[in-house]
Amino acid sequence: MKTDHLLIMRFSAMGDVAMLVPVVSSLAKQYPDLRITVLSRPFARPFFDELAPNVGFMEADLKGEYHGVSGLNALYRRLVAKNFTAIADMHNILRSSYLRMRFNLARYRVEHINKHRRERRQLISAKDKVLQQLPTSFENYADVLARLGYPITLDFESMFPPTGANLRPVIDSIGEKKMFQQWIGIAPFAAHKGKIYPVEKMEMVIAEIIRRHPSCRIMLFGGGQNEMEVLNDWCNRYKNCLNVSALLGSLQQEMIVMSQLDTMVSMDSANMHLASICGTRVVSIWGATHPYAGFMGWNQSTDDAVQIDLPCRPCSIYGNRPCMRGDYACLNNIDPITIADRVEVALKH
Repeated sequence: MKTDHLLIMRFSAMGDVAMLVPVVSSLAKQYPDLRITVLSRPFARPFFDELAPNVGFMEADLKGEYHGVSGLNALYRRLVAKNFTAIADMHNILRSSYLRMRFNLARYRVEHINKHRRERRQLISAKDKVLQQLPTSFENYADVLARLGYPITLDFESMFPPTGANLRPVIDSIGEKKMFQQWIGIAPFAAHKGKIYPVEKMEMVIAEIIRRHPSCRIMLFGGGQNEMEVLNDWCNRYKNCLNVSALLGSLQQEMIVMSQLDTMVSMDSANMHLASICGTRVVSIWGATHPYAGFMGWNQSTDDAVQIDLPCRPCSIYGNRPCMRGDYACLNNIDPITIADRVEVALKH
């Protein structure tokens, strides 16, 4: 009898792919005889390589090797050779839709994600805004699986044991975690301006956390030259700060550290999702975007979402629209003490 072999496609940004982890993990555990292959961009391999014995990973560079229609046709031929029995398109963009069309024409079982675009437009509308919770990405992913005949209960906890990952691979770079220390992550950046808390205010948050917890270590996460300059500047001025992203050599190592944090402070960004799938509590900061859009981190509480009510919020699903007011009040008007207070609550639980 032919073994069922499910292809799951998601090519997008790191946060969206990280949100697949709880879904794929739950699926793999509840259907141990199902072969699962996740097709994504190369960066995503650490999420799935050791997730479960029946989960495999396949990378596809859609901007290089598989660029354009000829590239997609080559990718389709490669996929057909894998003998899939069902296709889950968790992305629903032009490129995944093309592959989906090819699979449909070949009579495969194919389903794709419903992004609830009409409801999203209502959520960010300047007039007649409908402020209500939309289905989460986790629910949207699970819905695709259910339509393919694989209903699941989302029961994922973490990529690591309850005590966190073993720090041995990173101790030489960042040192051991001492019993009396709180490790607090700070990930102050995001892909778009509408999601980034002002740097000078985030420094005030750091200073306040250190004032309250003089023995704490602040683990800084970021990437890119400009971001590194900010993080290194903070490290030069605050001995508690450590630029983890500069010291570690891989995403996997960063996630090991995240799993040992007492809490993470993050924007609505990939780092929120990375910390979430590592089982770490996240104090998240929201500006132009809103948890109602369905992108809250796995197992995170809206009580830990720091945000202010404004008639214009949210104005964007992804934070990539220019501020209609011009002052980014949604971020600038958040008091650093409010964030520090929420970190305090997280540390006590």
